[in-house]
Amino acid sequence: MVKLNKIYTRTGDTGSTGLVDGSRLPKHATRMEAIGAVDEANSALGVAAVALGDGEHADAVHRIQNDLFDLGADLATPAGPDEDFAPSEMVLRIVSAQVEWLEQAIDALNADLEPLTSFVLPGGTEAAARIHLARASARRAERSVTALAADEPVNPQALAYVNRLSDYLFVLARVSNANGTRDVKWIPGKNR
Repeated sequence: MVKLNKIYTRTGDTGSTGLVDGSRLPKHATRMEAIGAVDEANSALGVAAVALGDGEHADAVHRIQNDLFDLGADLATPAGPDEDFAPSEMVLRIVSAQVEWLEQAIDALNADLEPLTSFVLPGGTEAAARIHLARASARRAERSVTALAADEPVNPQALAYVNRLSDYLFVLARVSNANGTRDVKWIPGKNR
């Protein structure tokens, strides 16, 4: 369990921040951008959870928020030269079970939805609109994580998780739009 006695440490006053392994990076480094984007997506999910109220969908969002903290810890732990990305007592990594849970949740939510006949605009109900905003934040987080992966080793399960997340949120937004009946459909060229 994490224990924080003091919120400020002053160690970042010069523009660097510490990683799990004790190394330090500039706060603007690609790794820190990815961690920050995951944090922003998590915050957007918190706003969406409020709109969902109590129930299974809010519980699922809270579960995902916890996973996103795991993802942040994974990203904050750079891989060693021969890293196999296996979790241990000292290293927290996203694992395949977390990705599989998202896939099963997507399939369960999507089972009762009518197939799409058009792209949908972000909106509809308040909950759906907030979920779409969280989805867009998750997509930005994915772009940041893949940018990191272009330069440094990243856990493949972390990449899969952040990729599935936006899919899950898209389907959850449709469910929150009265199972898609309140989706706002895109009409190409409507305002020409």
